[in-house]
Amino acid sequence: MIDLFKNPIFIFASIAFWVNQYLEKSLGIFIPFYHAYGDDLMAMPVVFGLCLQVMRWMHPAGSQLIVSRKQIIIGLAYFSVVFEIALPLNSRTYTADPLDVLCYGLGTLVFLKFMNKPAPQSKKSQVL
Repeated sequence: MIDLFKNPIFIFASIAFWVNQYLEKSLGIFIPFYHAYGDDLMAMPVVFGLCLQVMRWMHPAGSQLIVSRKQIIIGLAYFSVVFEIALPLNSRTYTADPLDVLCYGLGTLVFLKFMNKPAPQSKKSQVL
């Protein structure tokens, strides 16, 4: 029941995020476009993917559970408000950038189209 961790989009987004963090924080290497928008593009497939996996572990529907569009829109709005309005107003560490919201939106569309699907049934589970 670890379907998410086998999803190539989740794997790619997670690795891209961690490689970028390592390059920036450990080696001081900054790739300009990716530094500005890469993590924002990868964030929503990773965040929504992790949320979906945790919900599947707890919900009786298990791997057949998907996140509703309403839940996804609320999550996208919450993420955008926190990271592009609230934190920049209260911390110099964060900078508001409307293009980040666009990146969150694109990442959300990727999650909706390619990740928010019931897991395929294994042959063992179809026996019942």
